[in-house]
This record gives sequence, structure tokens and C-alpha cells, in this order.
Amino acid sequence: MAPVWYNQPMPTVYPIRMYGDPILRRKAREISDLEAPQQVAGFAPVTLRQLAEDMFETMFEAGGVGLAAPQVGLPIRMFVAADYNDDVPEGHDRSLKARLRQQYVVINPTLEVLDPRLEARYDDGCLSLPGIYEPGVQRERAVRLRYTDLEGQQRITEADDYLARVFQHEFEHLEGRLYLDRLPPEVTERHRARLAEFQREARAYLKRLEQQDQRQKRRR
Repeated sequence: MAPVWYNQPMPTVYPIRMYGDPILRRKAREISDLEAPQQVAGFAPVTLRQLAEDMFETMFEAGGVGLAAPQVGLPIRMFVAADYNDDVPEGHDRSLKARLRQQYVVINPTLEVLDPRLEARYDDGCLSLPGIYEPGVQRERAVRLRYTDLEGQQRITEADDYLARVFQHEFEHLEGRLYLDRLPPEVTERHRARLAEFQREARAYLKRLEQQDQRQKRRR
């Protein structure tokens, strides 16, 4: 699938919802109309195509490999993901955009396990839990992803190794799950202070959105 860049307005970098935001624990709903505008709270409505570009830009800015719509406050079954080239010669541009090998816009996905053997070679991290990386998260080695693309076409992508891990991670966001759920409770306890900080940030951001919404209503 070719890189997704469009003749649209300059992309927007959205705030990423932090651990403790209720939207991260809700199961996302299917997208029934690819033409319907989507609106991230606090921003103007955009097409689904523009939303995909904005989500990529947000992901690149945060240094991620995937980003699910609930992480920007949209409870819809969509995520974006990237496969990067790690073999970059000295002196070349090492930015994420320059290293991009392939990118995916995934709408209404289903996930099928192809190789049920579990592996935990890679650390897991999450843009909604910045700075926390944990080894030992076991995930299936290979998966088949079925989804709709931005053109409304049905796609099938098979992935193994690290990309399979990315797909599983982002799919779980759409189910309202986080990677910490796959680890023993003592891991969450170890990060208790940092997680409490994320929860405070999440509450403060939701409060700002509520106040902004109230101001807009008073102007009408």
C-alpha cells in the first residue's frame, strides 16, 4: 500500500489521551460511513482521509509506530501504523518520516492469529503511557489483519515479528484494552506514581474540554 499523503490542509497534531481517560477503556464502534466527517474534541471536523493524515502526523510527532483513534478521543474502530526501515546509513535522515517503509490506515479491523506461539522479545510501550516501557508482554508471533482501507476496499495483511505485535497492540486499543493488562498486577503497582500523574493529566484535559464546550455554547 502506497504512503498516504493527500492534497489536504496541513496536518494537525492532536493531543494524545492519557492513561486514566475513560475513552481508552471503551470498546470502539464500527465506522459505517467512510464519507461522514469526524471531529476530535476541540478541533474542526475533518474527512476520514484527513483524520488519517492527522493521526500519522500525531504519531510521528510522538515517536510512535501506531496510534488508535481512541487515543485522540474518537471512539471509532480505526488505527494507523507504520513499518520503519531500521537500516539507515550514517549521514542520512533518520527521522521517522524518512525511515518510513510502509504505512497502514486500518478501518473496522478483525484480527486472526496465524501462529499462536507466544514471544516477548520486544518491550511494549504506549503513547498514552509515555516513558513507560515493559519487557515480558507476550503476544502471538503472526496474525492476519482484515480491514477496510480509505477507498472502501477490503484488505488482508499478514504480519509476523514486530509488525504483528504493533497490529495486536493497536487492535487492543479498539477493544478498550492496554498492554499493562497483559502483565502481572505488580507491574502496574511499580508504576503507580507515574500512572497517577497520567490520571491527573487526563482529568485536567477533560476539564479543559468541558470548559471550552461551555464557552462555545454560551456564544451561540
